[in-house]
Amino acid sequence: MTLLALVLTLVLEQFRPLNAARYLYPLLASLGQFFESRFNDGQARHGTAAWCLMVLPPVLLSAVLHFVLYAVHPLAALLFNIVVLYFTMGFRHTSHFFTRIHAALRAQDLANARRLIGEWRGQLHDQSSSGEIVRLALEQGIVGAHRQVFAIIVCFVLLPGPSGAVLYRMADYYARTWGRRADAEIGEFGEFARRAFAVIEWLPARVTAMAFSIVGDFEDAVYCWRTQAPEWHDRNEGILLASGAGALGVRIGQPIQVYGEIVDRPELGTGDEAEVEYLQSFVGLVRRTLVLSVLLLFVLSVSRIAA
Repeated sequence: MTLLALVLTLVLEQFRPLNAARYLYPLLASLGQFFESRFNDGQARHGTAAWCLMVLPPVLLSAVLHFVLYAVHPLAALLFNIVVLYFTMGFRHTSHFFTRIHAALRAQDLANARRLIGEWRGQLHDQSSSGEIVRLALEQGIVGAHRQVFAIIVCFVLLPGPSGAVLYRMADYYARTWGRRADAEIGEFGEFARRAFAVIEWLPARVTAMAFSIVGDFEDAVYCWRTQAPEWHDRNEGILLASGAGALGVRIGQPIQVYGEIVDRPELGTGDEAEVEYLQSFVGLVRRTLVLSVLLLFVLSVSRIAA
């Protein structure tokens, strides 16, 4: 049932992609504002309580509903899993900007590519070169593909029903909206959201990195993972980016221009400078990783039946 739910969700999302910014994120934002307005006094312990009261009940409820529906009829549980996965997972969340940036760079429309990468990252990149935009698009694409697809698959497989998908999506969202804020109003309130997501992300990030290594240049991917990932500001993200770049044989990271200023960053990956052709290579890497994931789930499903 796990494999069937994932395959059907991926097919549905390709033909009818969900606009998460329109349907899912406003709901999560409203929920976050409700708890923040009642718990936020700038203290970390109240942030911990708010996160637990906000995230854990939907996670537990999704697991309970799955078992109840399965007791009624397995098909009902399957449909429930597909609905939850449809709202929490999707290639199109990442590919929208990626595809448009790729098209703009191929058409040599640098101004449009700068505007699009700026919208995607939420920063101004009006002085970025073509190579810099390619590096940034690859970075956004690697992390986005992981968090929108591969991490959801890992969590969905590990936890009962669709509870893993619910847990990962909510933890990811509140790590971004609470954990990354540095204003005086939130204080240390978002600290637990950031730490909780880092713990939840630990295994999925490494599973995705290993999958990138297997379907790409294994030796370079593992080398970059071991030697370069610790230099990145976020260890889990660094593992994803270093292994992805190593698997592609391209160099990303490096200094970039943000709001007209140079931001120094370590180099990740190995091989050639980032050029437009690597954007298509990345699409191939993601497709091979997805095929590998489905095949592994198929093998696990067959082994369970045989046992």
